[in-house]
Amino acid sequence: MSDPVYRPIILGARSVFTGLGLKFDIVGADFIPRTGGAILAINHTSYLDFALAGIPADRVGHRLVRFMAKDGIFKHPVAGPLMRGMKHIPVDRDAGSAAFRDAVSALKSGELVGVFPEATMSRSFEIKEIKNGAVRMARAGNVPLIPMIVFGGQRILSYDRKDFSRGKPICITVGEPLENPRGSDADEVTEQLHARLVALLDETIDRYPDRPDGAWWIPKRRGGSAPTIEEAAEIDERVRREKAAKRAAEKGSGTTPGAG
Repeated sequence: MSDPVYRPIILGARSVFTGLGLKFDIVGADFIPRTGGAILAINHTSYLDFALAGIPADRVGHRLVRFMAKDGIFKHPVAGPLMRGMKHIPVDRDAGSAAFRDAVSALKSGELVGVFPEATMSRSFEIKEIKNGAVRMARAGNVPLIPMIVFGGQRILSYDRKDFSRGKPICITVGEPLENPRGSDADEVTEQLHARLVALLDETIDRYPDRPDGAWWIPKRRGGSAPTIEEAAEIDERVRREKAAKRAAEKGSGTTPGAG
């Protein structure tokens, strides 16, 4: 299949990553099939995860990943046309059935579909509660359900973090597909996926070469100073309230966000 938008963007991303001097350590890429559909269920800690999570598939068979992403980005005047050109899948959280159908259709057509089952980035860098959509889509498409961990991108571009200094390590771990038989309980399989992602995260952190005591990019449970899952949830809630208050104030004053 011709991808006149996606392929040049991959080349551009490679150039950026080379310029940043990123040091990649990728384990388990061979679990990604060279042909046919599959769900990649990926943790989420940085704005770069879309680009980083596609690297194992590209390396194993020059395959492309169609990512599921919030529909808001598809409405952006610059990013929107690029997202559509790369055939990524918009997700409207108030009406997710269309995204589910589009993802299953892509899977049945032999595509790799990337899903972030935590839905939003994890400030704790732990695995948050996950939804069962990845399990249900893999089952509906009759494709493998493959867990993946990407670790290190949070040091470059994440919530309140931006650091483009060179030489940061990025560790990626692809796990073997989970059993996901028809007729099994989707929530039980989702719990298994969560446990597998936690185990893969620990394996990945064990391999990560730059983890001094108290490092902000390391989960507190592993000796870092990142917030715990509970602390991160409180931060998320506070940020949501602040954004809601800001939107209400802008609406009341008749201003448009970013105007002026």
